Amino acid sequence: MKQLTAKEVEKLLREGKALNIIDVREVDEVATGKIQGAIHIPLGLVEFRMHELDKSKEYIMVCRSGARSGQASQFLEDHGFKVINMTGGMLAWEGETK
Repeated sequence: MKQLTAKEVEKLLREGKALNIIDVREVDEVATGKIQGAIHIPLGLVEFRMHELDKSKEYIMVCRSGARSGQASQFLEDHGFKVINMTGGMLAWEGETK
């Protein structure tokens, strides 16, 4: 499974890279702020909403600490998606949130 740190993801965003970020935290967690442009799909719904994703795109998975996004990454990877887990999750995120 590919991985990037929160700092690496933040750097890519600062450089203007178009990233496909999926936040798998729960609704109450996302209410405290998420990375701008991130799509919110709670971990428990990933299986039921993966039809909304495009297998030709690469997705960066985000959660609070990196564990749930790791689970989501493995699940999506097993179903043929290109994914990267953001290690450290939002606990390590120092960038802007919306």
